[in-house]
Amino acid sequence: MKTLLQNDFISAEIKSIGAELISLKNKDNVEFIWEGNPQFWGKHSPVLFPIVGGLKKDTYHYNGKQYHLSRHGFARDMEFNVVEKTNTRAVFSIQSNESTLLKYPFEFEFQIIYTLEANHLHIGYKVCNHNEEVMPFSVGAHPAFALPKKFENYTLKFNQNEILHYHLLENNLIAPTTQELALNNDNGVKLSYALFENDALVFKTIQSKTLSILDADKAIVRVHYADFPNLGIWTVANAPFLCIEPWCGYADTVDASGNLLDKEGIIPLEPNQTFEAKFSIEVI
Repeated sequence: MKTLLQNDFISAEIKSIGAELISLKNKDNVEFIWEGNPQFWGKHSPVLFPIVGGLKKDTYHYNGKQYHLSRHGFARDMEFNVVEKTNTRAVFSIQSNESTLLKYPFEFEFQIIYTLEANHLHIGYKVCNHNEEVMPFSVGAHPAFALPKKFENYTLKFNQNEILHYHLLENNLIAPTTQELALNNDNGVKLSYALFENDALVFKTIQSKTLSILDADKAIVRVHYADFPNLGIWTVANAPFLCIEPWCGYADTVDASGNLLDKEGIIPLEPNQTFEAKFSIEVI
């Protein structure tokens, strides 16, 4: 099932599997979200919950028991229910069930809220802990932006003047090794596939909370993510898209203990409490 939102400036389409954004267009019908061609990557904008990234051996321990979770968790493959809908807003929801409890032993509700406001699409996450104990989780976004022109035509611009260091990945885990992402005088970096030869650029800390994609010198889309402390940037060789991924959490480090409560970046949500965060995509 697909849900369409629209106003006078933009339209968004979301499918019920994973409550995944599959289209974002301006009033001139220009598409900003990657088409999902499986030749490169068959997703558009999956949600990452209840973990971000991979676990060491896809395994973690909690209360003396061992559990298995695949990379980025299970929410992206689940059928969400639409619990609210207007022309410009839709709320999607999943809840824990027998299947999720085998992989993640917590009772929860997870909502994704899409709201159009002028030329902005706001995407909110709401995590409700329905347990009498702390529920550790991570949540993140993975939107892929379509770049139909030559990849090197585009520039990624950060809104802060900062020295950026990203962590390298080792078998999908965070290695202690970092490299500097050298920015130009305008806080930008020209895109090239060479940047991603070692997979995603993972920033554990980052001051910039807005990233813009520029075509030549003109911004075409911006991602605002003040609620998210971590960030991933990713593409694959020769693919005409770039993912800008606001995260609360990240993959296991190579020396991770496997204890979920000790996992770096994990959010310990108190009993019967709710976590909320949102980011926005601005179409220029």
